[in-house]
Amino acid sequence: MVPGRLALLVGGGPAPGINSVIGAATIRACLSGFEVIGVTDGFRHLLRGDSTAWVPLGIPETGRIHFRGGSHLGISRDGPGGDTAKVDRIVAGLRAMDVDKLVVIGGDGTGSAAAAIHARSGGAVRTIHVPKTIDNDLDLPDDAPTFGYQSARHHGVEIARSLMVDAKTTSRWFFAVTMGRKAGHLALGIGKSVGATLTLIPEEFAGTRVTLNLLVDVLAGAVLKRLAHGRRDGIAVLAEGLVTLLDPEELACIGAVSRDAYGRVHLGEVPLGDLLKRRVEARLASFGVTTPIVSKTFGYELRCVDPVPFDMELTRDLGYGAVKLLTDGVDGATVSLQRGRVTAIPYSEMIDPETRRMRLRVVDVTSHRYLIARTYMIRLRPEDFTDRAELARLARAANTTPDVVTRQLEHVTRAHPRVPSLLT
Repeated sequence: MVPGRLALLVGGGPAPGINSVIGAATIRACLSGFEVIGVTDGFRHLLRGDSTAWVPLGIPETGRIHFRGGSHLGISRDGPGGDTAKVDRIVAGLRAMDVDKLVVIGGDGTGSAAAAIHARSGGAVRTIHVPKTIDNDLDLPDDAPTFGYQSARHHGVEIARSLMVDAKTTSRWFFAVTMGRKAGHLALGIGKSVGATLTLIPEEFAGTRVTLNLLVDVLAGAVLKRLAHGRRDGIAVLAEGLVTLLDPEELACIGAVSRDAYGRVHLGEVPLGDLLKRRVEARLASFGVTTPIVSKTFGYELRCVDPVPFDMELTRDLGYGAVKLLTDGVDGATVSLQRGRVTAIPYSEMIDPETRRMRLRVVDVTSHRYLIARTYMIRLRPEDFTDRAELARLARAANTTPDVVTRQLEHVTRAHPRVPSLLT
């Protein structure tokens, strides 16, 4: 076995900053005397018993790749999915490559696989996980962002800003769906930053039975309230995780949906924006209101953009830190940056003992961060139905009576959060 051979592997979906981790880790490892290789296409080839799918890495070919998006090593969502036989196959493949140190770059699925490799290799392959996802949903301390999130938000805001100008120019609405799986961090980050008319995230509906009709009425109510104040345009930012709240029977109209190796629905393939566009247009038509709506998905175009300086700096720290931890003898941990210091978080603190998967974090809808965003949104509120003047304006916009508007739309305000006195 060649001593000191370190491998880099990227799993899951792309995120801005991957190449920066690869470059920084390679430089640090080479300067430390390690031989460095890159496993291509994530776990895909290892799962098929192929231990030849790797390339040598050195400073000349990686020293300046941190400016660019994408992945120098490719990527895939293939993973062991909790199957110990598959994990053992991966370990055997890595050992056949003479790898004794592994830096895994990925989100919760890839991190969970790294933890399994750590457990099954018996110390033969020491692993460090670098947390990556534009969804920002890994449970890192002090709400530290996962790398890729800030870049995705930045470019998402640029797209949303252009849509807002188009909406005002053409008197139309846009329904913009963002990635994020079960968490609404990216949607909220884009919507709050750009000043979207409203943003809907799955976390706000916790404890509420969510139906398509509820989502439709929330959106239709926002359109009518905007119209009642003389504006025919708007933009709603919608987190794709809203789909996970719906009853499977309601999604039957969409057809079959595919799933990844971990059993998760490929939310990007669910046409949530188009579905809500049609339903909201029909709902508004029932009031005699015609409003052009265009659906737009912020997804794949955000994953491989060039990283912004925040992510370039963070990922260079994480890449360096991952290798430094390995040289210091650390094994089985996620690397993080806490208060400016490289810190190892043991897998045991990141993994849920029941699911054996990495814990996820969602938006805290009781936080000031969320509640401030909510106060700026234009959407129906409880006071809209107690203020006679406001209710009369809504009724005129909906071409009906205050009683009808109340009877049909007041239900969307029942989950409206209470705003602490600090924010009133």
